[in-house]
Amino acid sequence: MAKQFDVVVIGGGLAGASCALSIAKTNPSLAIAVVEANQVTGDYHPSFDDRSIALAQQSVEYLQQLNLFEPRAPYTAAIKKVSVSDRGHFGKAHISCDEFAKPSLGYVVEVNPFGRALYQRLTQASIALYCPDSVSAIKQSLNSNEVTLQSGEQLNTKLLVIADGAQSPTRNLLGLGFNTQPYEQGAIIANVEVAGGHNNHAYERFTEHGPMALLPMSNSRYSLVWCMKQQQVEQHTALNENDFLNALQSAFGYRAGQFTKVGTRTSYPLVYGQAESLTAHRTVVIGNAAHAIHPIAGQGFNLGLRDVQVLSNLIATSKNELGSYAFTREYSLKRSSDINTVMSLTDALVRLFSNSSRVLALGRSIGLFSMDLFPALKAPLAKQLMGQVKQGTRL
Repeated sequence: MAKQFDVVVIGGGLAGASCALSIAKTNPSLAIAVVEANQVTGDYHPSFDDRSIALAQQSVEYLQQLNLFEPRAPYTAAIKKVSVSDRGHFGKAHISCDEFAKPSLGYVVEVNPFGRALYQRLTQASIALYCPDSVSAIKQSLNSNEVTLQSGEQLNTKLLVIADGAQSPTRNLLGLGFNTQPYEQGAIIANVEVAGGHNNHAYERFTEHGPMALLPMSNSRYSLVWCMKQQQVEQHTALNENDFLNALQSAFGYRAGQFTKVGTRTSYPLVYGQAESLTAHRTVVIGNAAHAIHPIAGQGFNLGLRDVQVLSNLIATSKNELGSYAFTREYSLKRSSDINTVMSLTDALVRLFSNSSRVLALGRSIGLFSMDLFPALKAPLAKQLMGQVKQGTRL
């Protein structure tokens, strides 16, 4: 006999775990279940890698409301200042939290310990956890979705939330399309140390081969995201430590100091991906299952967390029946504009700074230079960095 739930979340990664915990916090009377495919043992969770993510200030504030974020945790570091530059050209821009009377522009969080902390909270909450388990079938009826798991368990739910990543098996099982377009770039991810520390200063640098980002971490480290052509990714990951540091120093310069050490290097291909629909019958799609975004602007998890926030608030305040067509349509209307805007702007930014045209290069330089000369021009970029987005409106 199927077990009855109000909400079943598929995926216990960052988006799925924060979604379940957020709904449980704002709607404590609901019966919630989470289905996670990967076995979790001790301090290891296969869904979480060694990457770091940038949390916008608005994301930080929301997670703090849910008691899911501690700024003094050993795996976090504040971003106080961001510098943006275009290699080989004169334009640059600097944005500081002091200019906007904010404690920070955001935080850098190590995915592995943060994800494990969220998962630990899942195990302590009044949430049914099916792990390891995965979806084998979904039977739709007027008032519910019946989810059959590989273990044979059956879960009947008013609302199904798909949050199992960009390759989402559940989204594919329902036949929801996911439009993808490769950027023909890959990203090298590594932690690097610099002489003299970082003073909570983040950097975004555009080069002829692709963008680079340095995000401040604890213990004078930076989280490096280095985007380049896939062939170059393979060449750079094969370098020994000294040669890699020399290549990094040459590409980035000395504005962040001298790079002295690099940790394990990993890489992954960069792809633009967006679900054709955010909803299906009594179903919503959130996080990377709904949108895969280039890391150039650090918006990935922030965008997914806004999915979570809107969904949780909607469950608490909507006059429409949970999971009904009117409910899922309301969710889609509230999220589509923000998602489409961020996806489009990020994609345009990638293509603008990947273009070697001298005219465009001059335009980029003038734009960055003007932004530094006229503080009012910084406001839109600063708001984007801090995640100050009005739901249902365009940026």
